[in-house]
Amino acid sequence: MDKVLKIKSTLENYFFVLPAVLIFSIFYVIPFVWVFRLGLYEWDGIMPTMSFVGMSNFKEIILQDRIWWDSMLNAGYITLIALTLQNAVAFLLAWACDREIRLKNFYRVIFFIPPVLSEVVVGLVWQWILDGNYGLLNNWLTHLGLANFTRNWLADPNTALTTVAIVHSWKGFGWGFLIFLAGLQTIPRELYEAARVDGANAWQSFTRVTLPLMVPVAVLVGILTILGTMQAFVLIIAMTGGGPAYHTQVPVLRILASMRASSRFGYACAQGIVFGFILMAISFIQYRFSKKFKHA
Repeated sequence: MDKVLKIKSTLENYFFVLPAVLIFSIFYVIPFVWVFRLGLYEWDGIMPTMSFVGMSNFKEIILQDRIWWDSMLNAGYITLIALTLQNAVAFLLAWACDREIRLKNFYRVIFFIPPVLSEVVVGLVWQWILDGNYGLLNNWLTHLGLANFTRNWLADPNTALTTVAIVHSWKGFGWGFLIFLAGLQTIPRELYEAARVDGANAWQSFTRVTLPLMVPVAVLVGILTILGTMQAFVLIIAMTGGGPAYHTQVPVLRILASMRASSRFGYACAQGIVFGFILMAISFIQYRFSKKFKHA
């Protein structure tokens, strides 16, 4: 009798998770398998003829496609800027707004405006600001007597990628600001009172109370920043289209270029699979990293 009840309980548990498993399979597992299958063919995406090439597309990506790996490096560079500059600004602003300052609710709204704006609109506005001929930034630099620093920021290979990374960080820092602010508000105020009673000054309270308790939040923000930035492409399309000469090309743009410009649909699918495995590897490393901090 107990065995029957145990089997019934087990089946009920599986029944509860069955909808989630079905949804995950339909929207993730089946598309992944289908895209992998298409990656084994040379196909233009339109004609019914498909040539089976096995793993050739994957070998070409990994061993021969230098532009693909350059796009990975570009995405890594943008991610590095986002992890450092974007999250540092987000944390400092969240820390300032968590304190008793005037108009802090106004600042909270202002700082969260950039993330909710359209990436296309933001990209076009910044393209206008950074234009080498009539851009506002060059005009301001000229009026300040810094004409030697003026340039076509998005057309110069030396500045295009860094400029895109900074604009991406400006666009996205509001998400980190919001998460950091929520994390700061969970720190019990009694800890600061106890630190003050023990003679700690503001800097010591910050380094010995705030920073240690914010480490798990920082890890979470870091994970979201890496995964979100590695897949960013709309803002880059609006600002540079991947130019000049592939200097702001990122993996998603390479996949779109293979699919549309080169009409290599199978190759684009293989690029998507390779990119997916790279993101999975990054996620696994982040998971292990976050577990280490959690149990530290």
